[in-house]
Amino acid sequence: MKNLTLKQLRYFEALARDGRFRRAADACAISQPALSMQIKELEEQLGGNLFERSTRDVRLTAFGQLFASRVRNILRAVDELGDLARASRDPFLRRLRIGVIPTIAPYLLPTIINDLNRTFEGIDIQVRETQTAKLVQELAQGELDLAIVALPVSEPSLTELTLFEEEFVLVRRREDEGKPVPEREALREMRLLLLEEGHCFRDQALSFCRIGSMRPREVMEGSSLSTLVQMVSAGIGITLIPEMAVPVETRSAQVSISRFQTPQPSRTIGVIWRNSTPLVKQLLQISEVVRQSADTMRKQHAVR
Repeated sequence: MKNLTLKQLRYFEALARDGRFRRAADACAISQPALSMQIKELEEQLGGNLFERSTRDVRLTAFGQLFASRVRNILRAVDELGDLARASRDPFLRRLRIGVIPTIAPYLLPTIINDLNRTFEGIDIQVRETQTAKLVQELAQGELDLAIVALPVSEPSLTELTLFEEEFVLVRRREDEGKPVPEREALREMRLLLLEEGHCFRDQALSFCRIGSMRPREVMEGSSLSTLVQMVSAGIGITLIPEMAVPVETRSAQVSISRFQTPQPSRTIGVIWRNSTPLVKQLLQISEVVRQSADTMRKQHAVR
């Protein structure tokens, strides 16, 4: 067997992740035929099929699954060697690959990016917005340096650093302004609007309301906080949103905002990174900038 190349392994990892040649080729910035040729050559060198091919997509074979787990470890180790080199030649990061969950990104990112650019002149910031499970996976694979998420994540391979606590507020129709805020048990009897499955904020809202399984007619789902707030404005139901989202999401919506009585629903916002990263010193500096940025913004837009 000839020596395998890192390029082949990265092509393989992209195809295993995306499941389609076109998407994987786009991610690797090569043509689809070139990617297909590289994968075929890799299989010939290994003496076995890595993928089951169909007209629409590909799936890993049993051998491919075993191979994929080893490849991820190899690529992560290679990326960490690059991180080690970055850390040794420069006390500050010149490239930051940061992930953020969707219920934080639209509200904090503009301030955070401005502050990071001001603090670390010349830094190249690459942002990835997706749900927590995907961010954890991409961190583990060395595709991200740091992620801003709701804690805890409880992943042994990741370090968690708490930044701040944030309360949730109740969003109702404008006509309901001034009315008593319902107890959380009462929310179970109302039409509650929630984010779709996969968002940690959905689980946090359900937990506060002490709601387990719900009949479909009792809950409606949206893909974003913006959609939920507009649905409330249209009189469809009520919802909960994080405090940081209020200035952005209520600007053009006919809604009222209320705080809950104690105990108030809240979430813990923090950052996570790989335990094995050699960039801990730099990531701690980045985290402090993120914390200060969030603190400043939250004070400016605090819900009274």
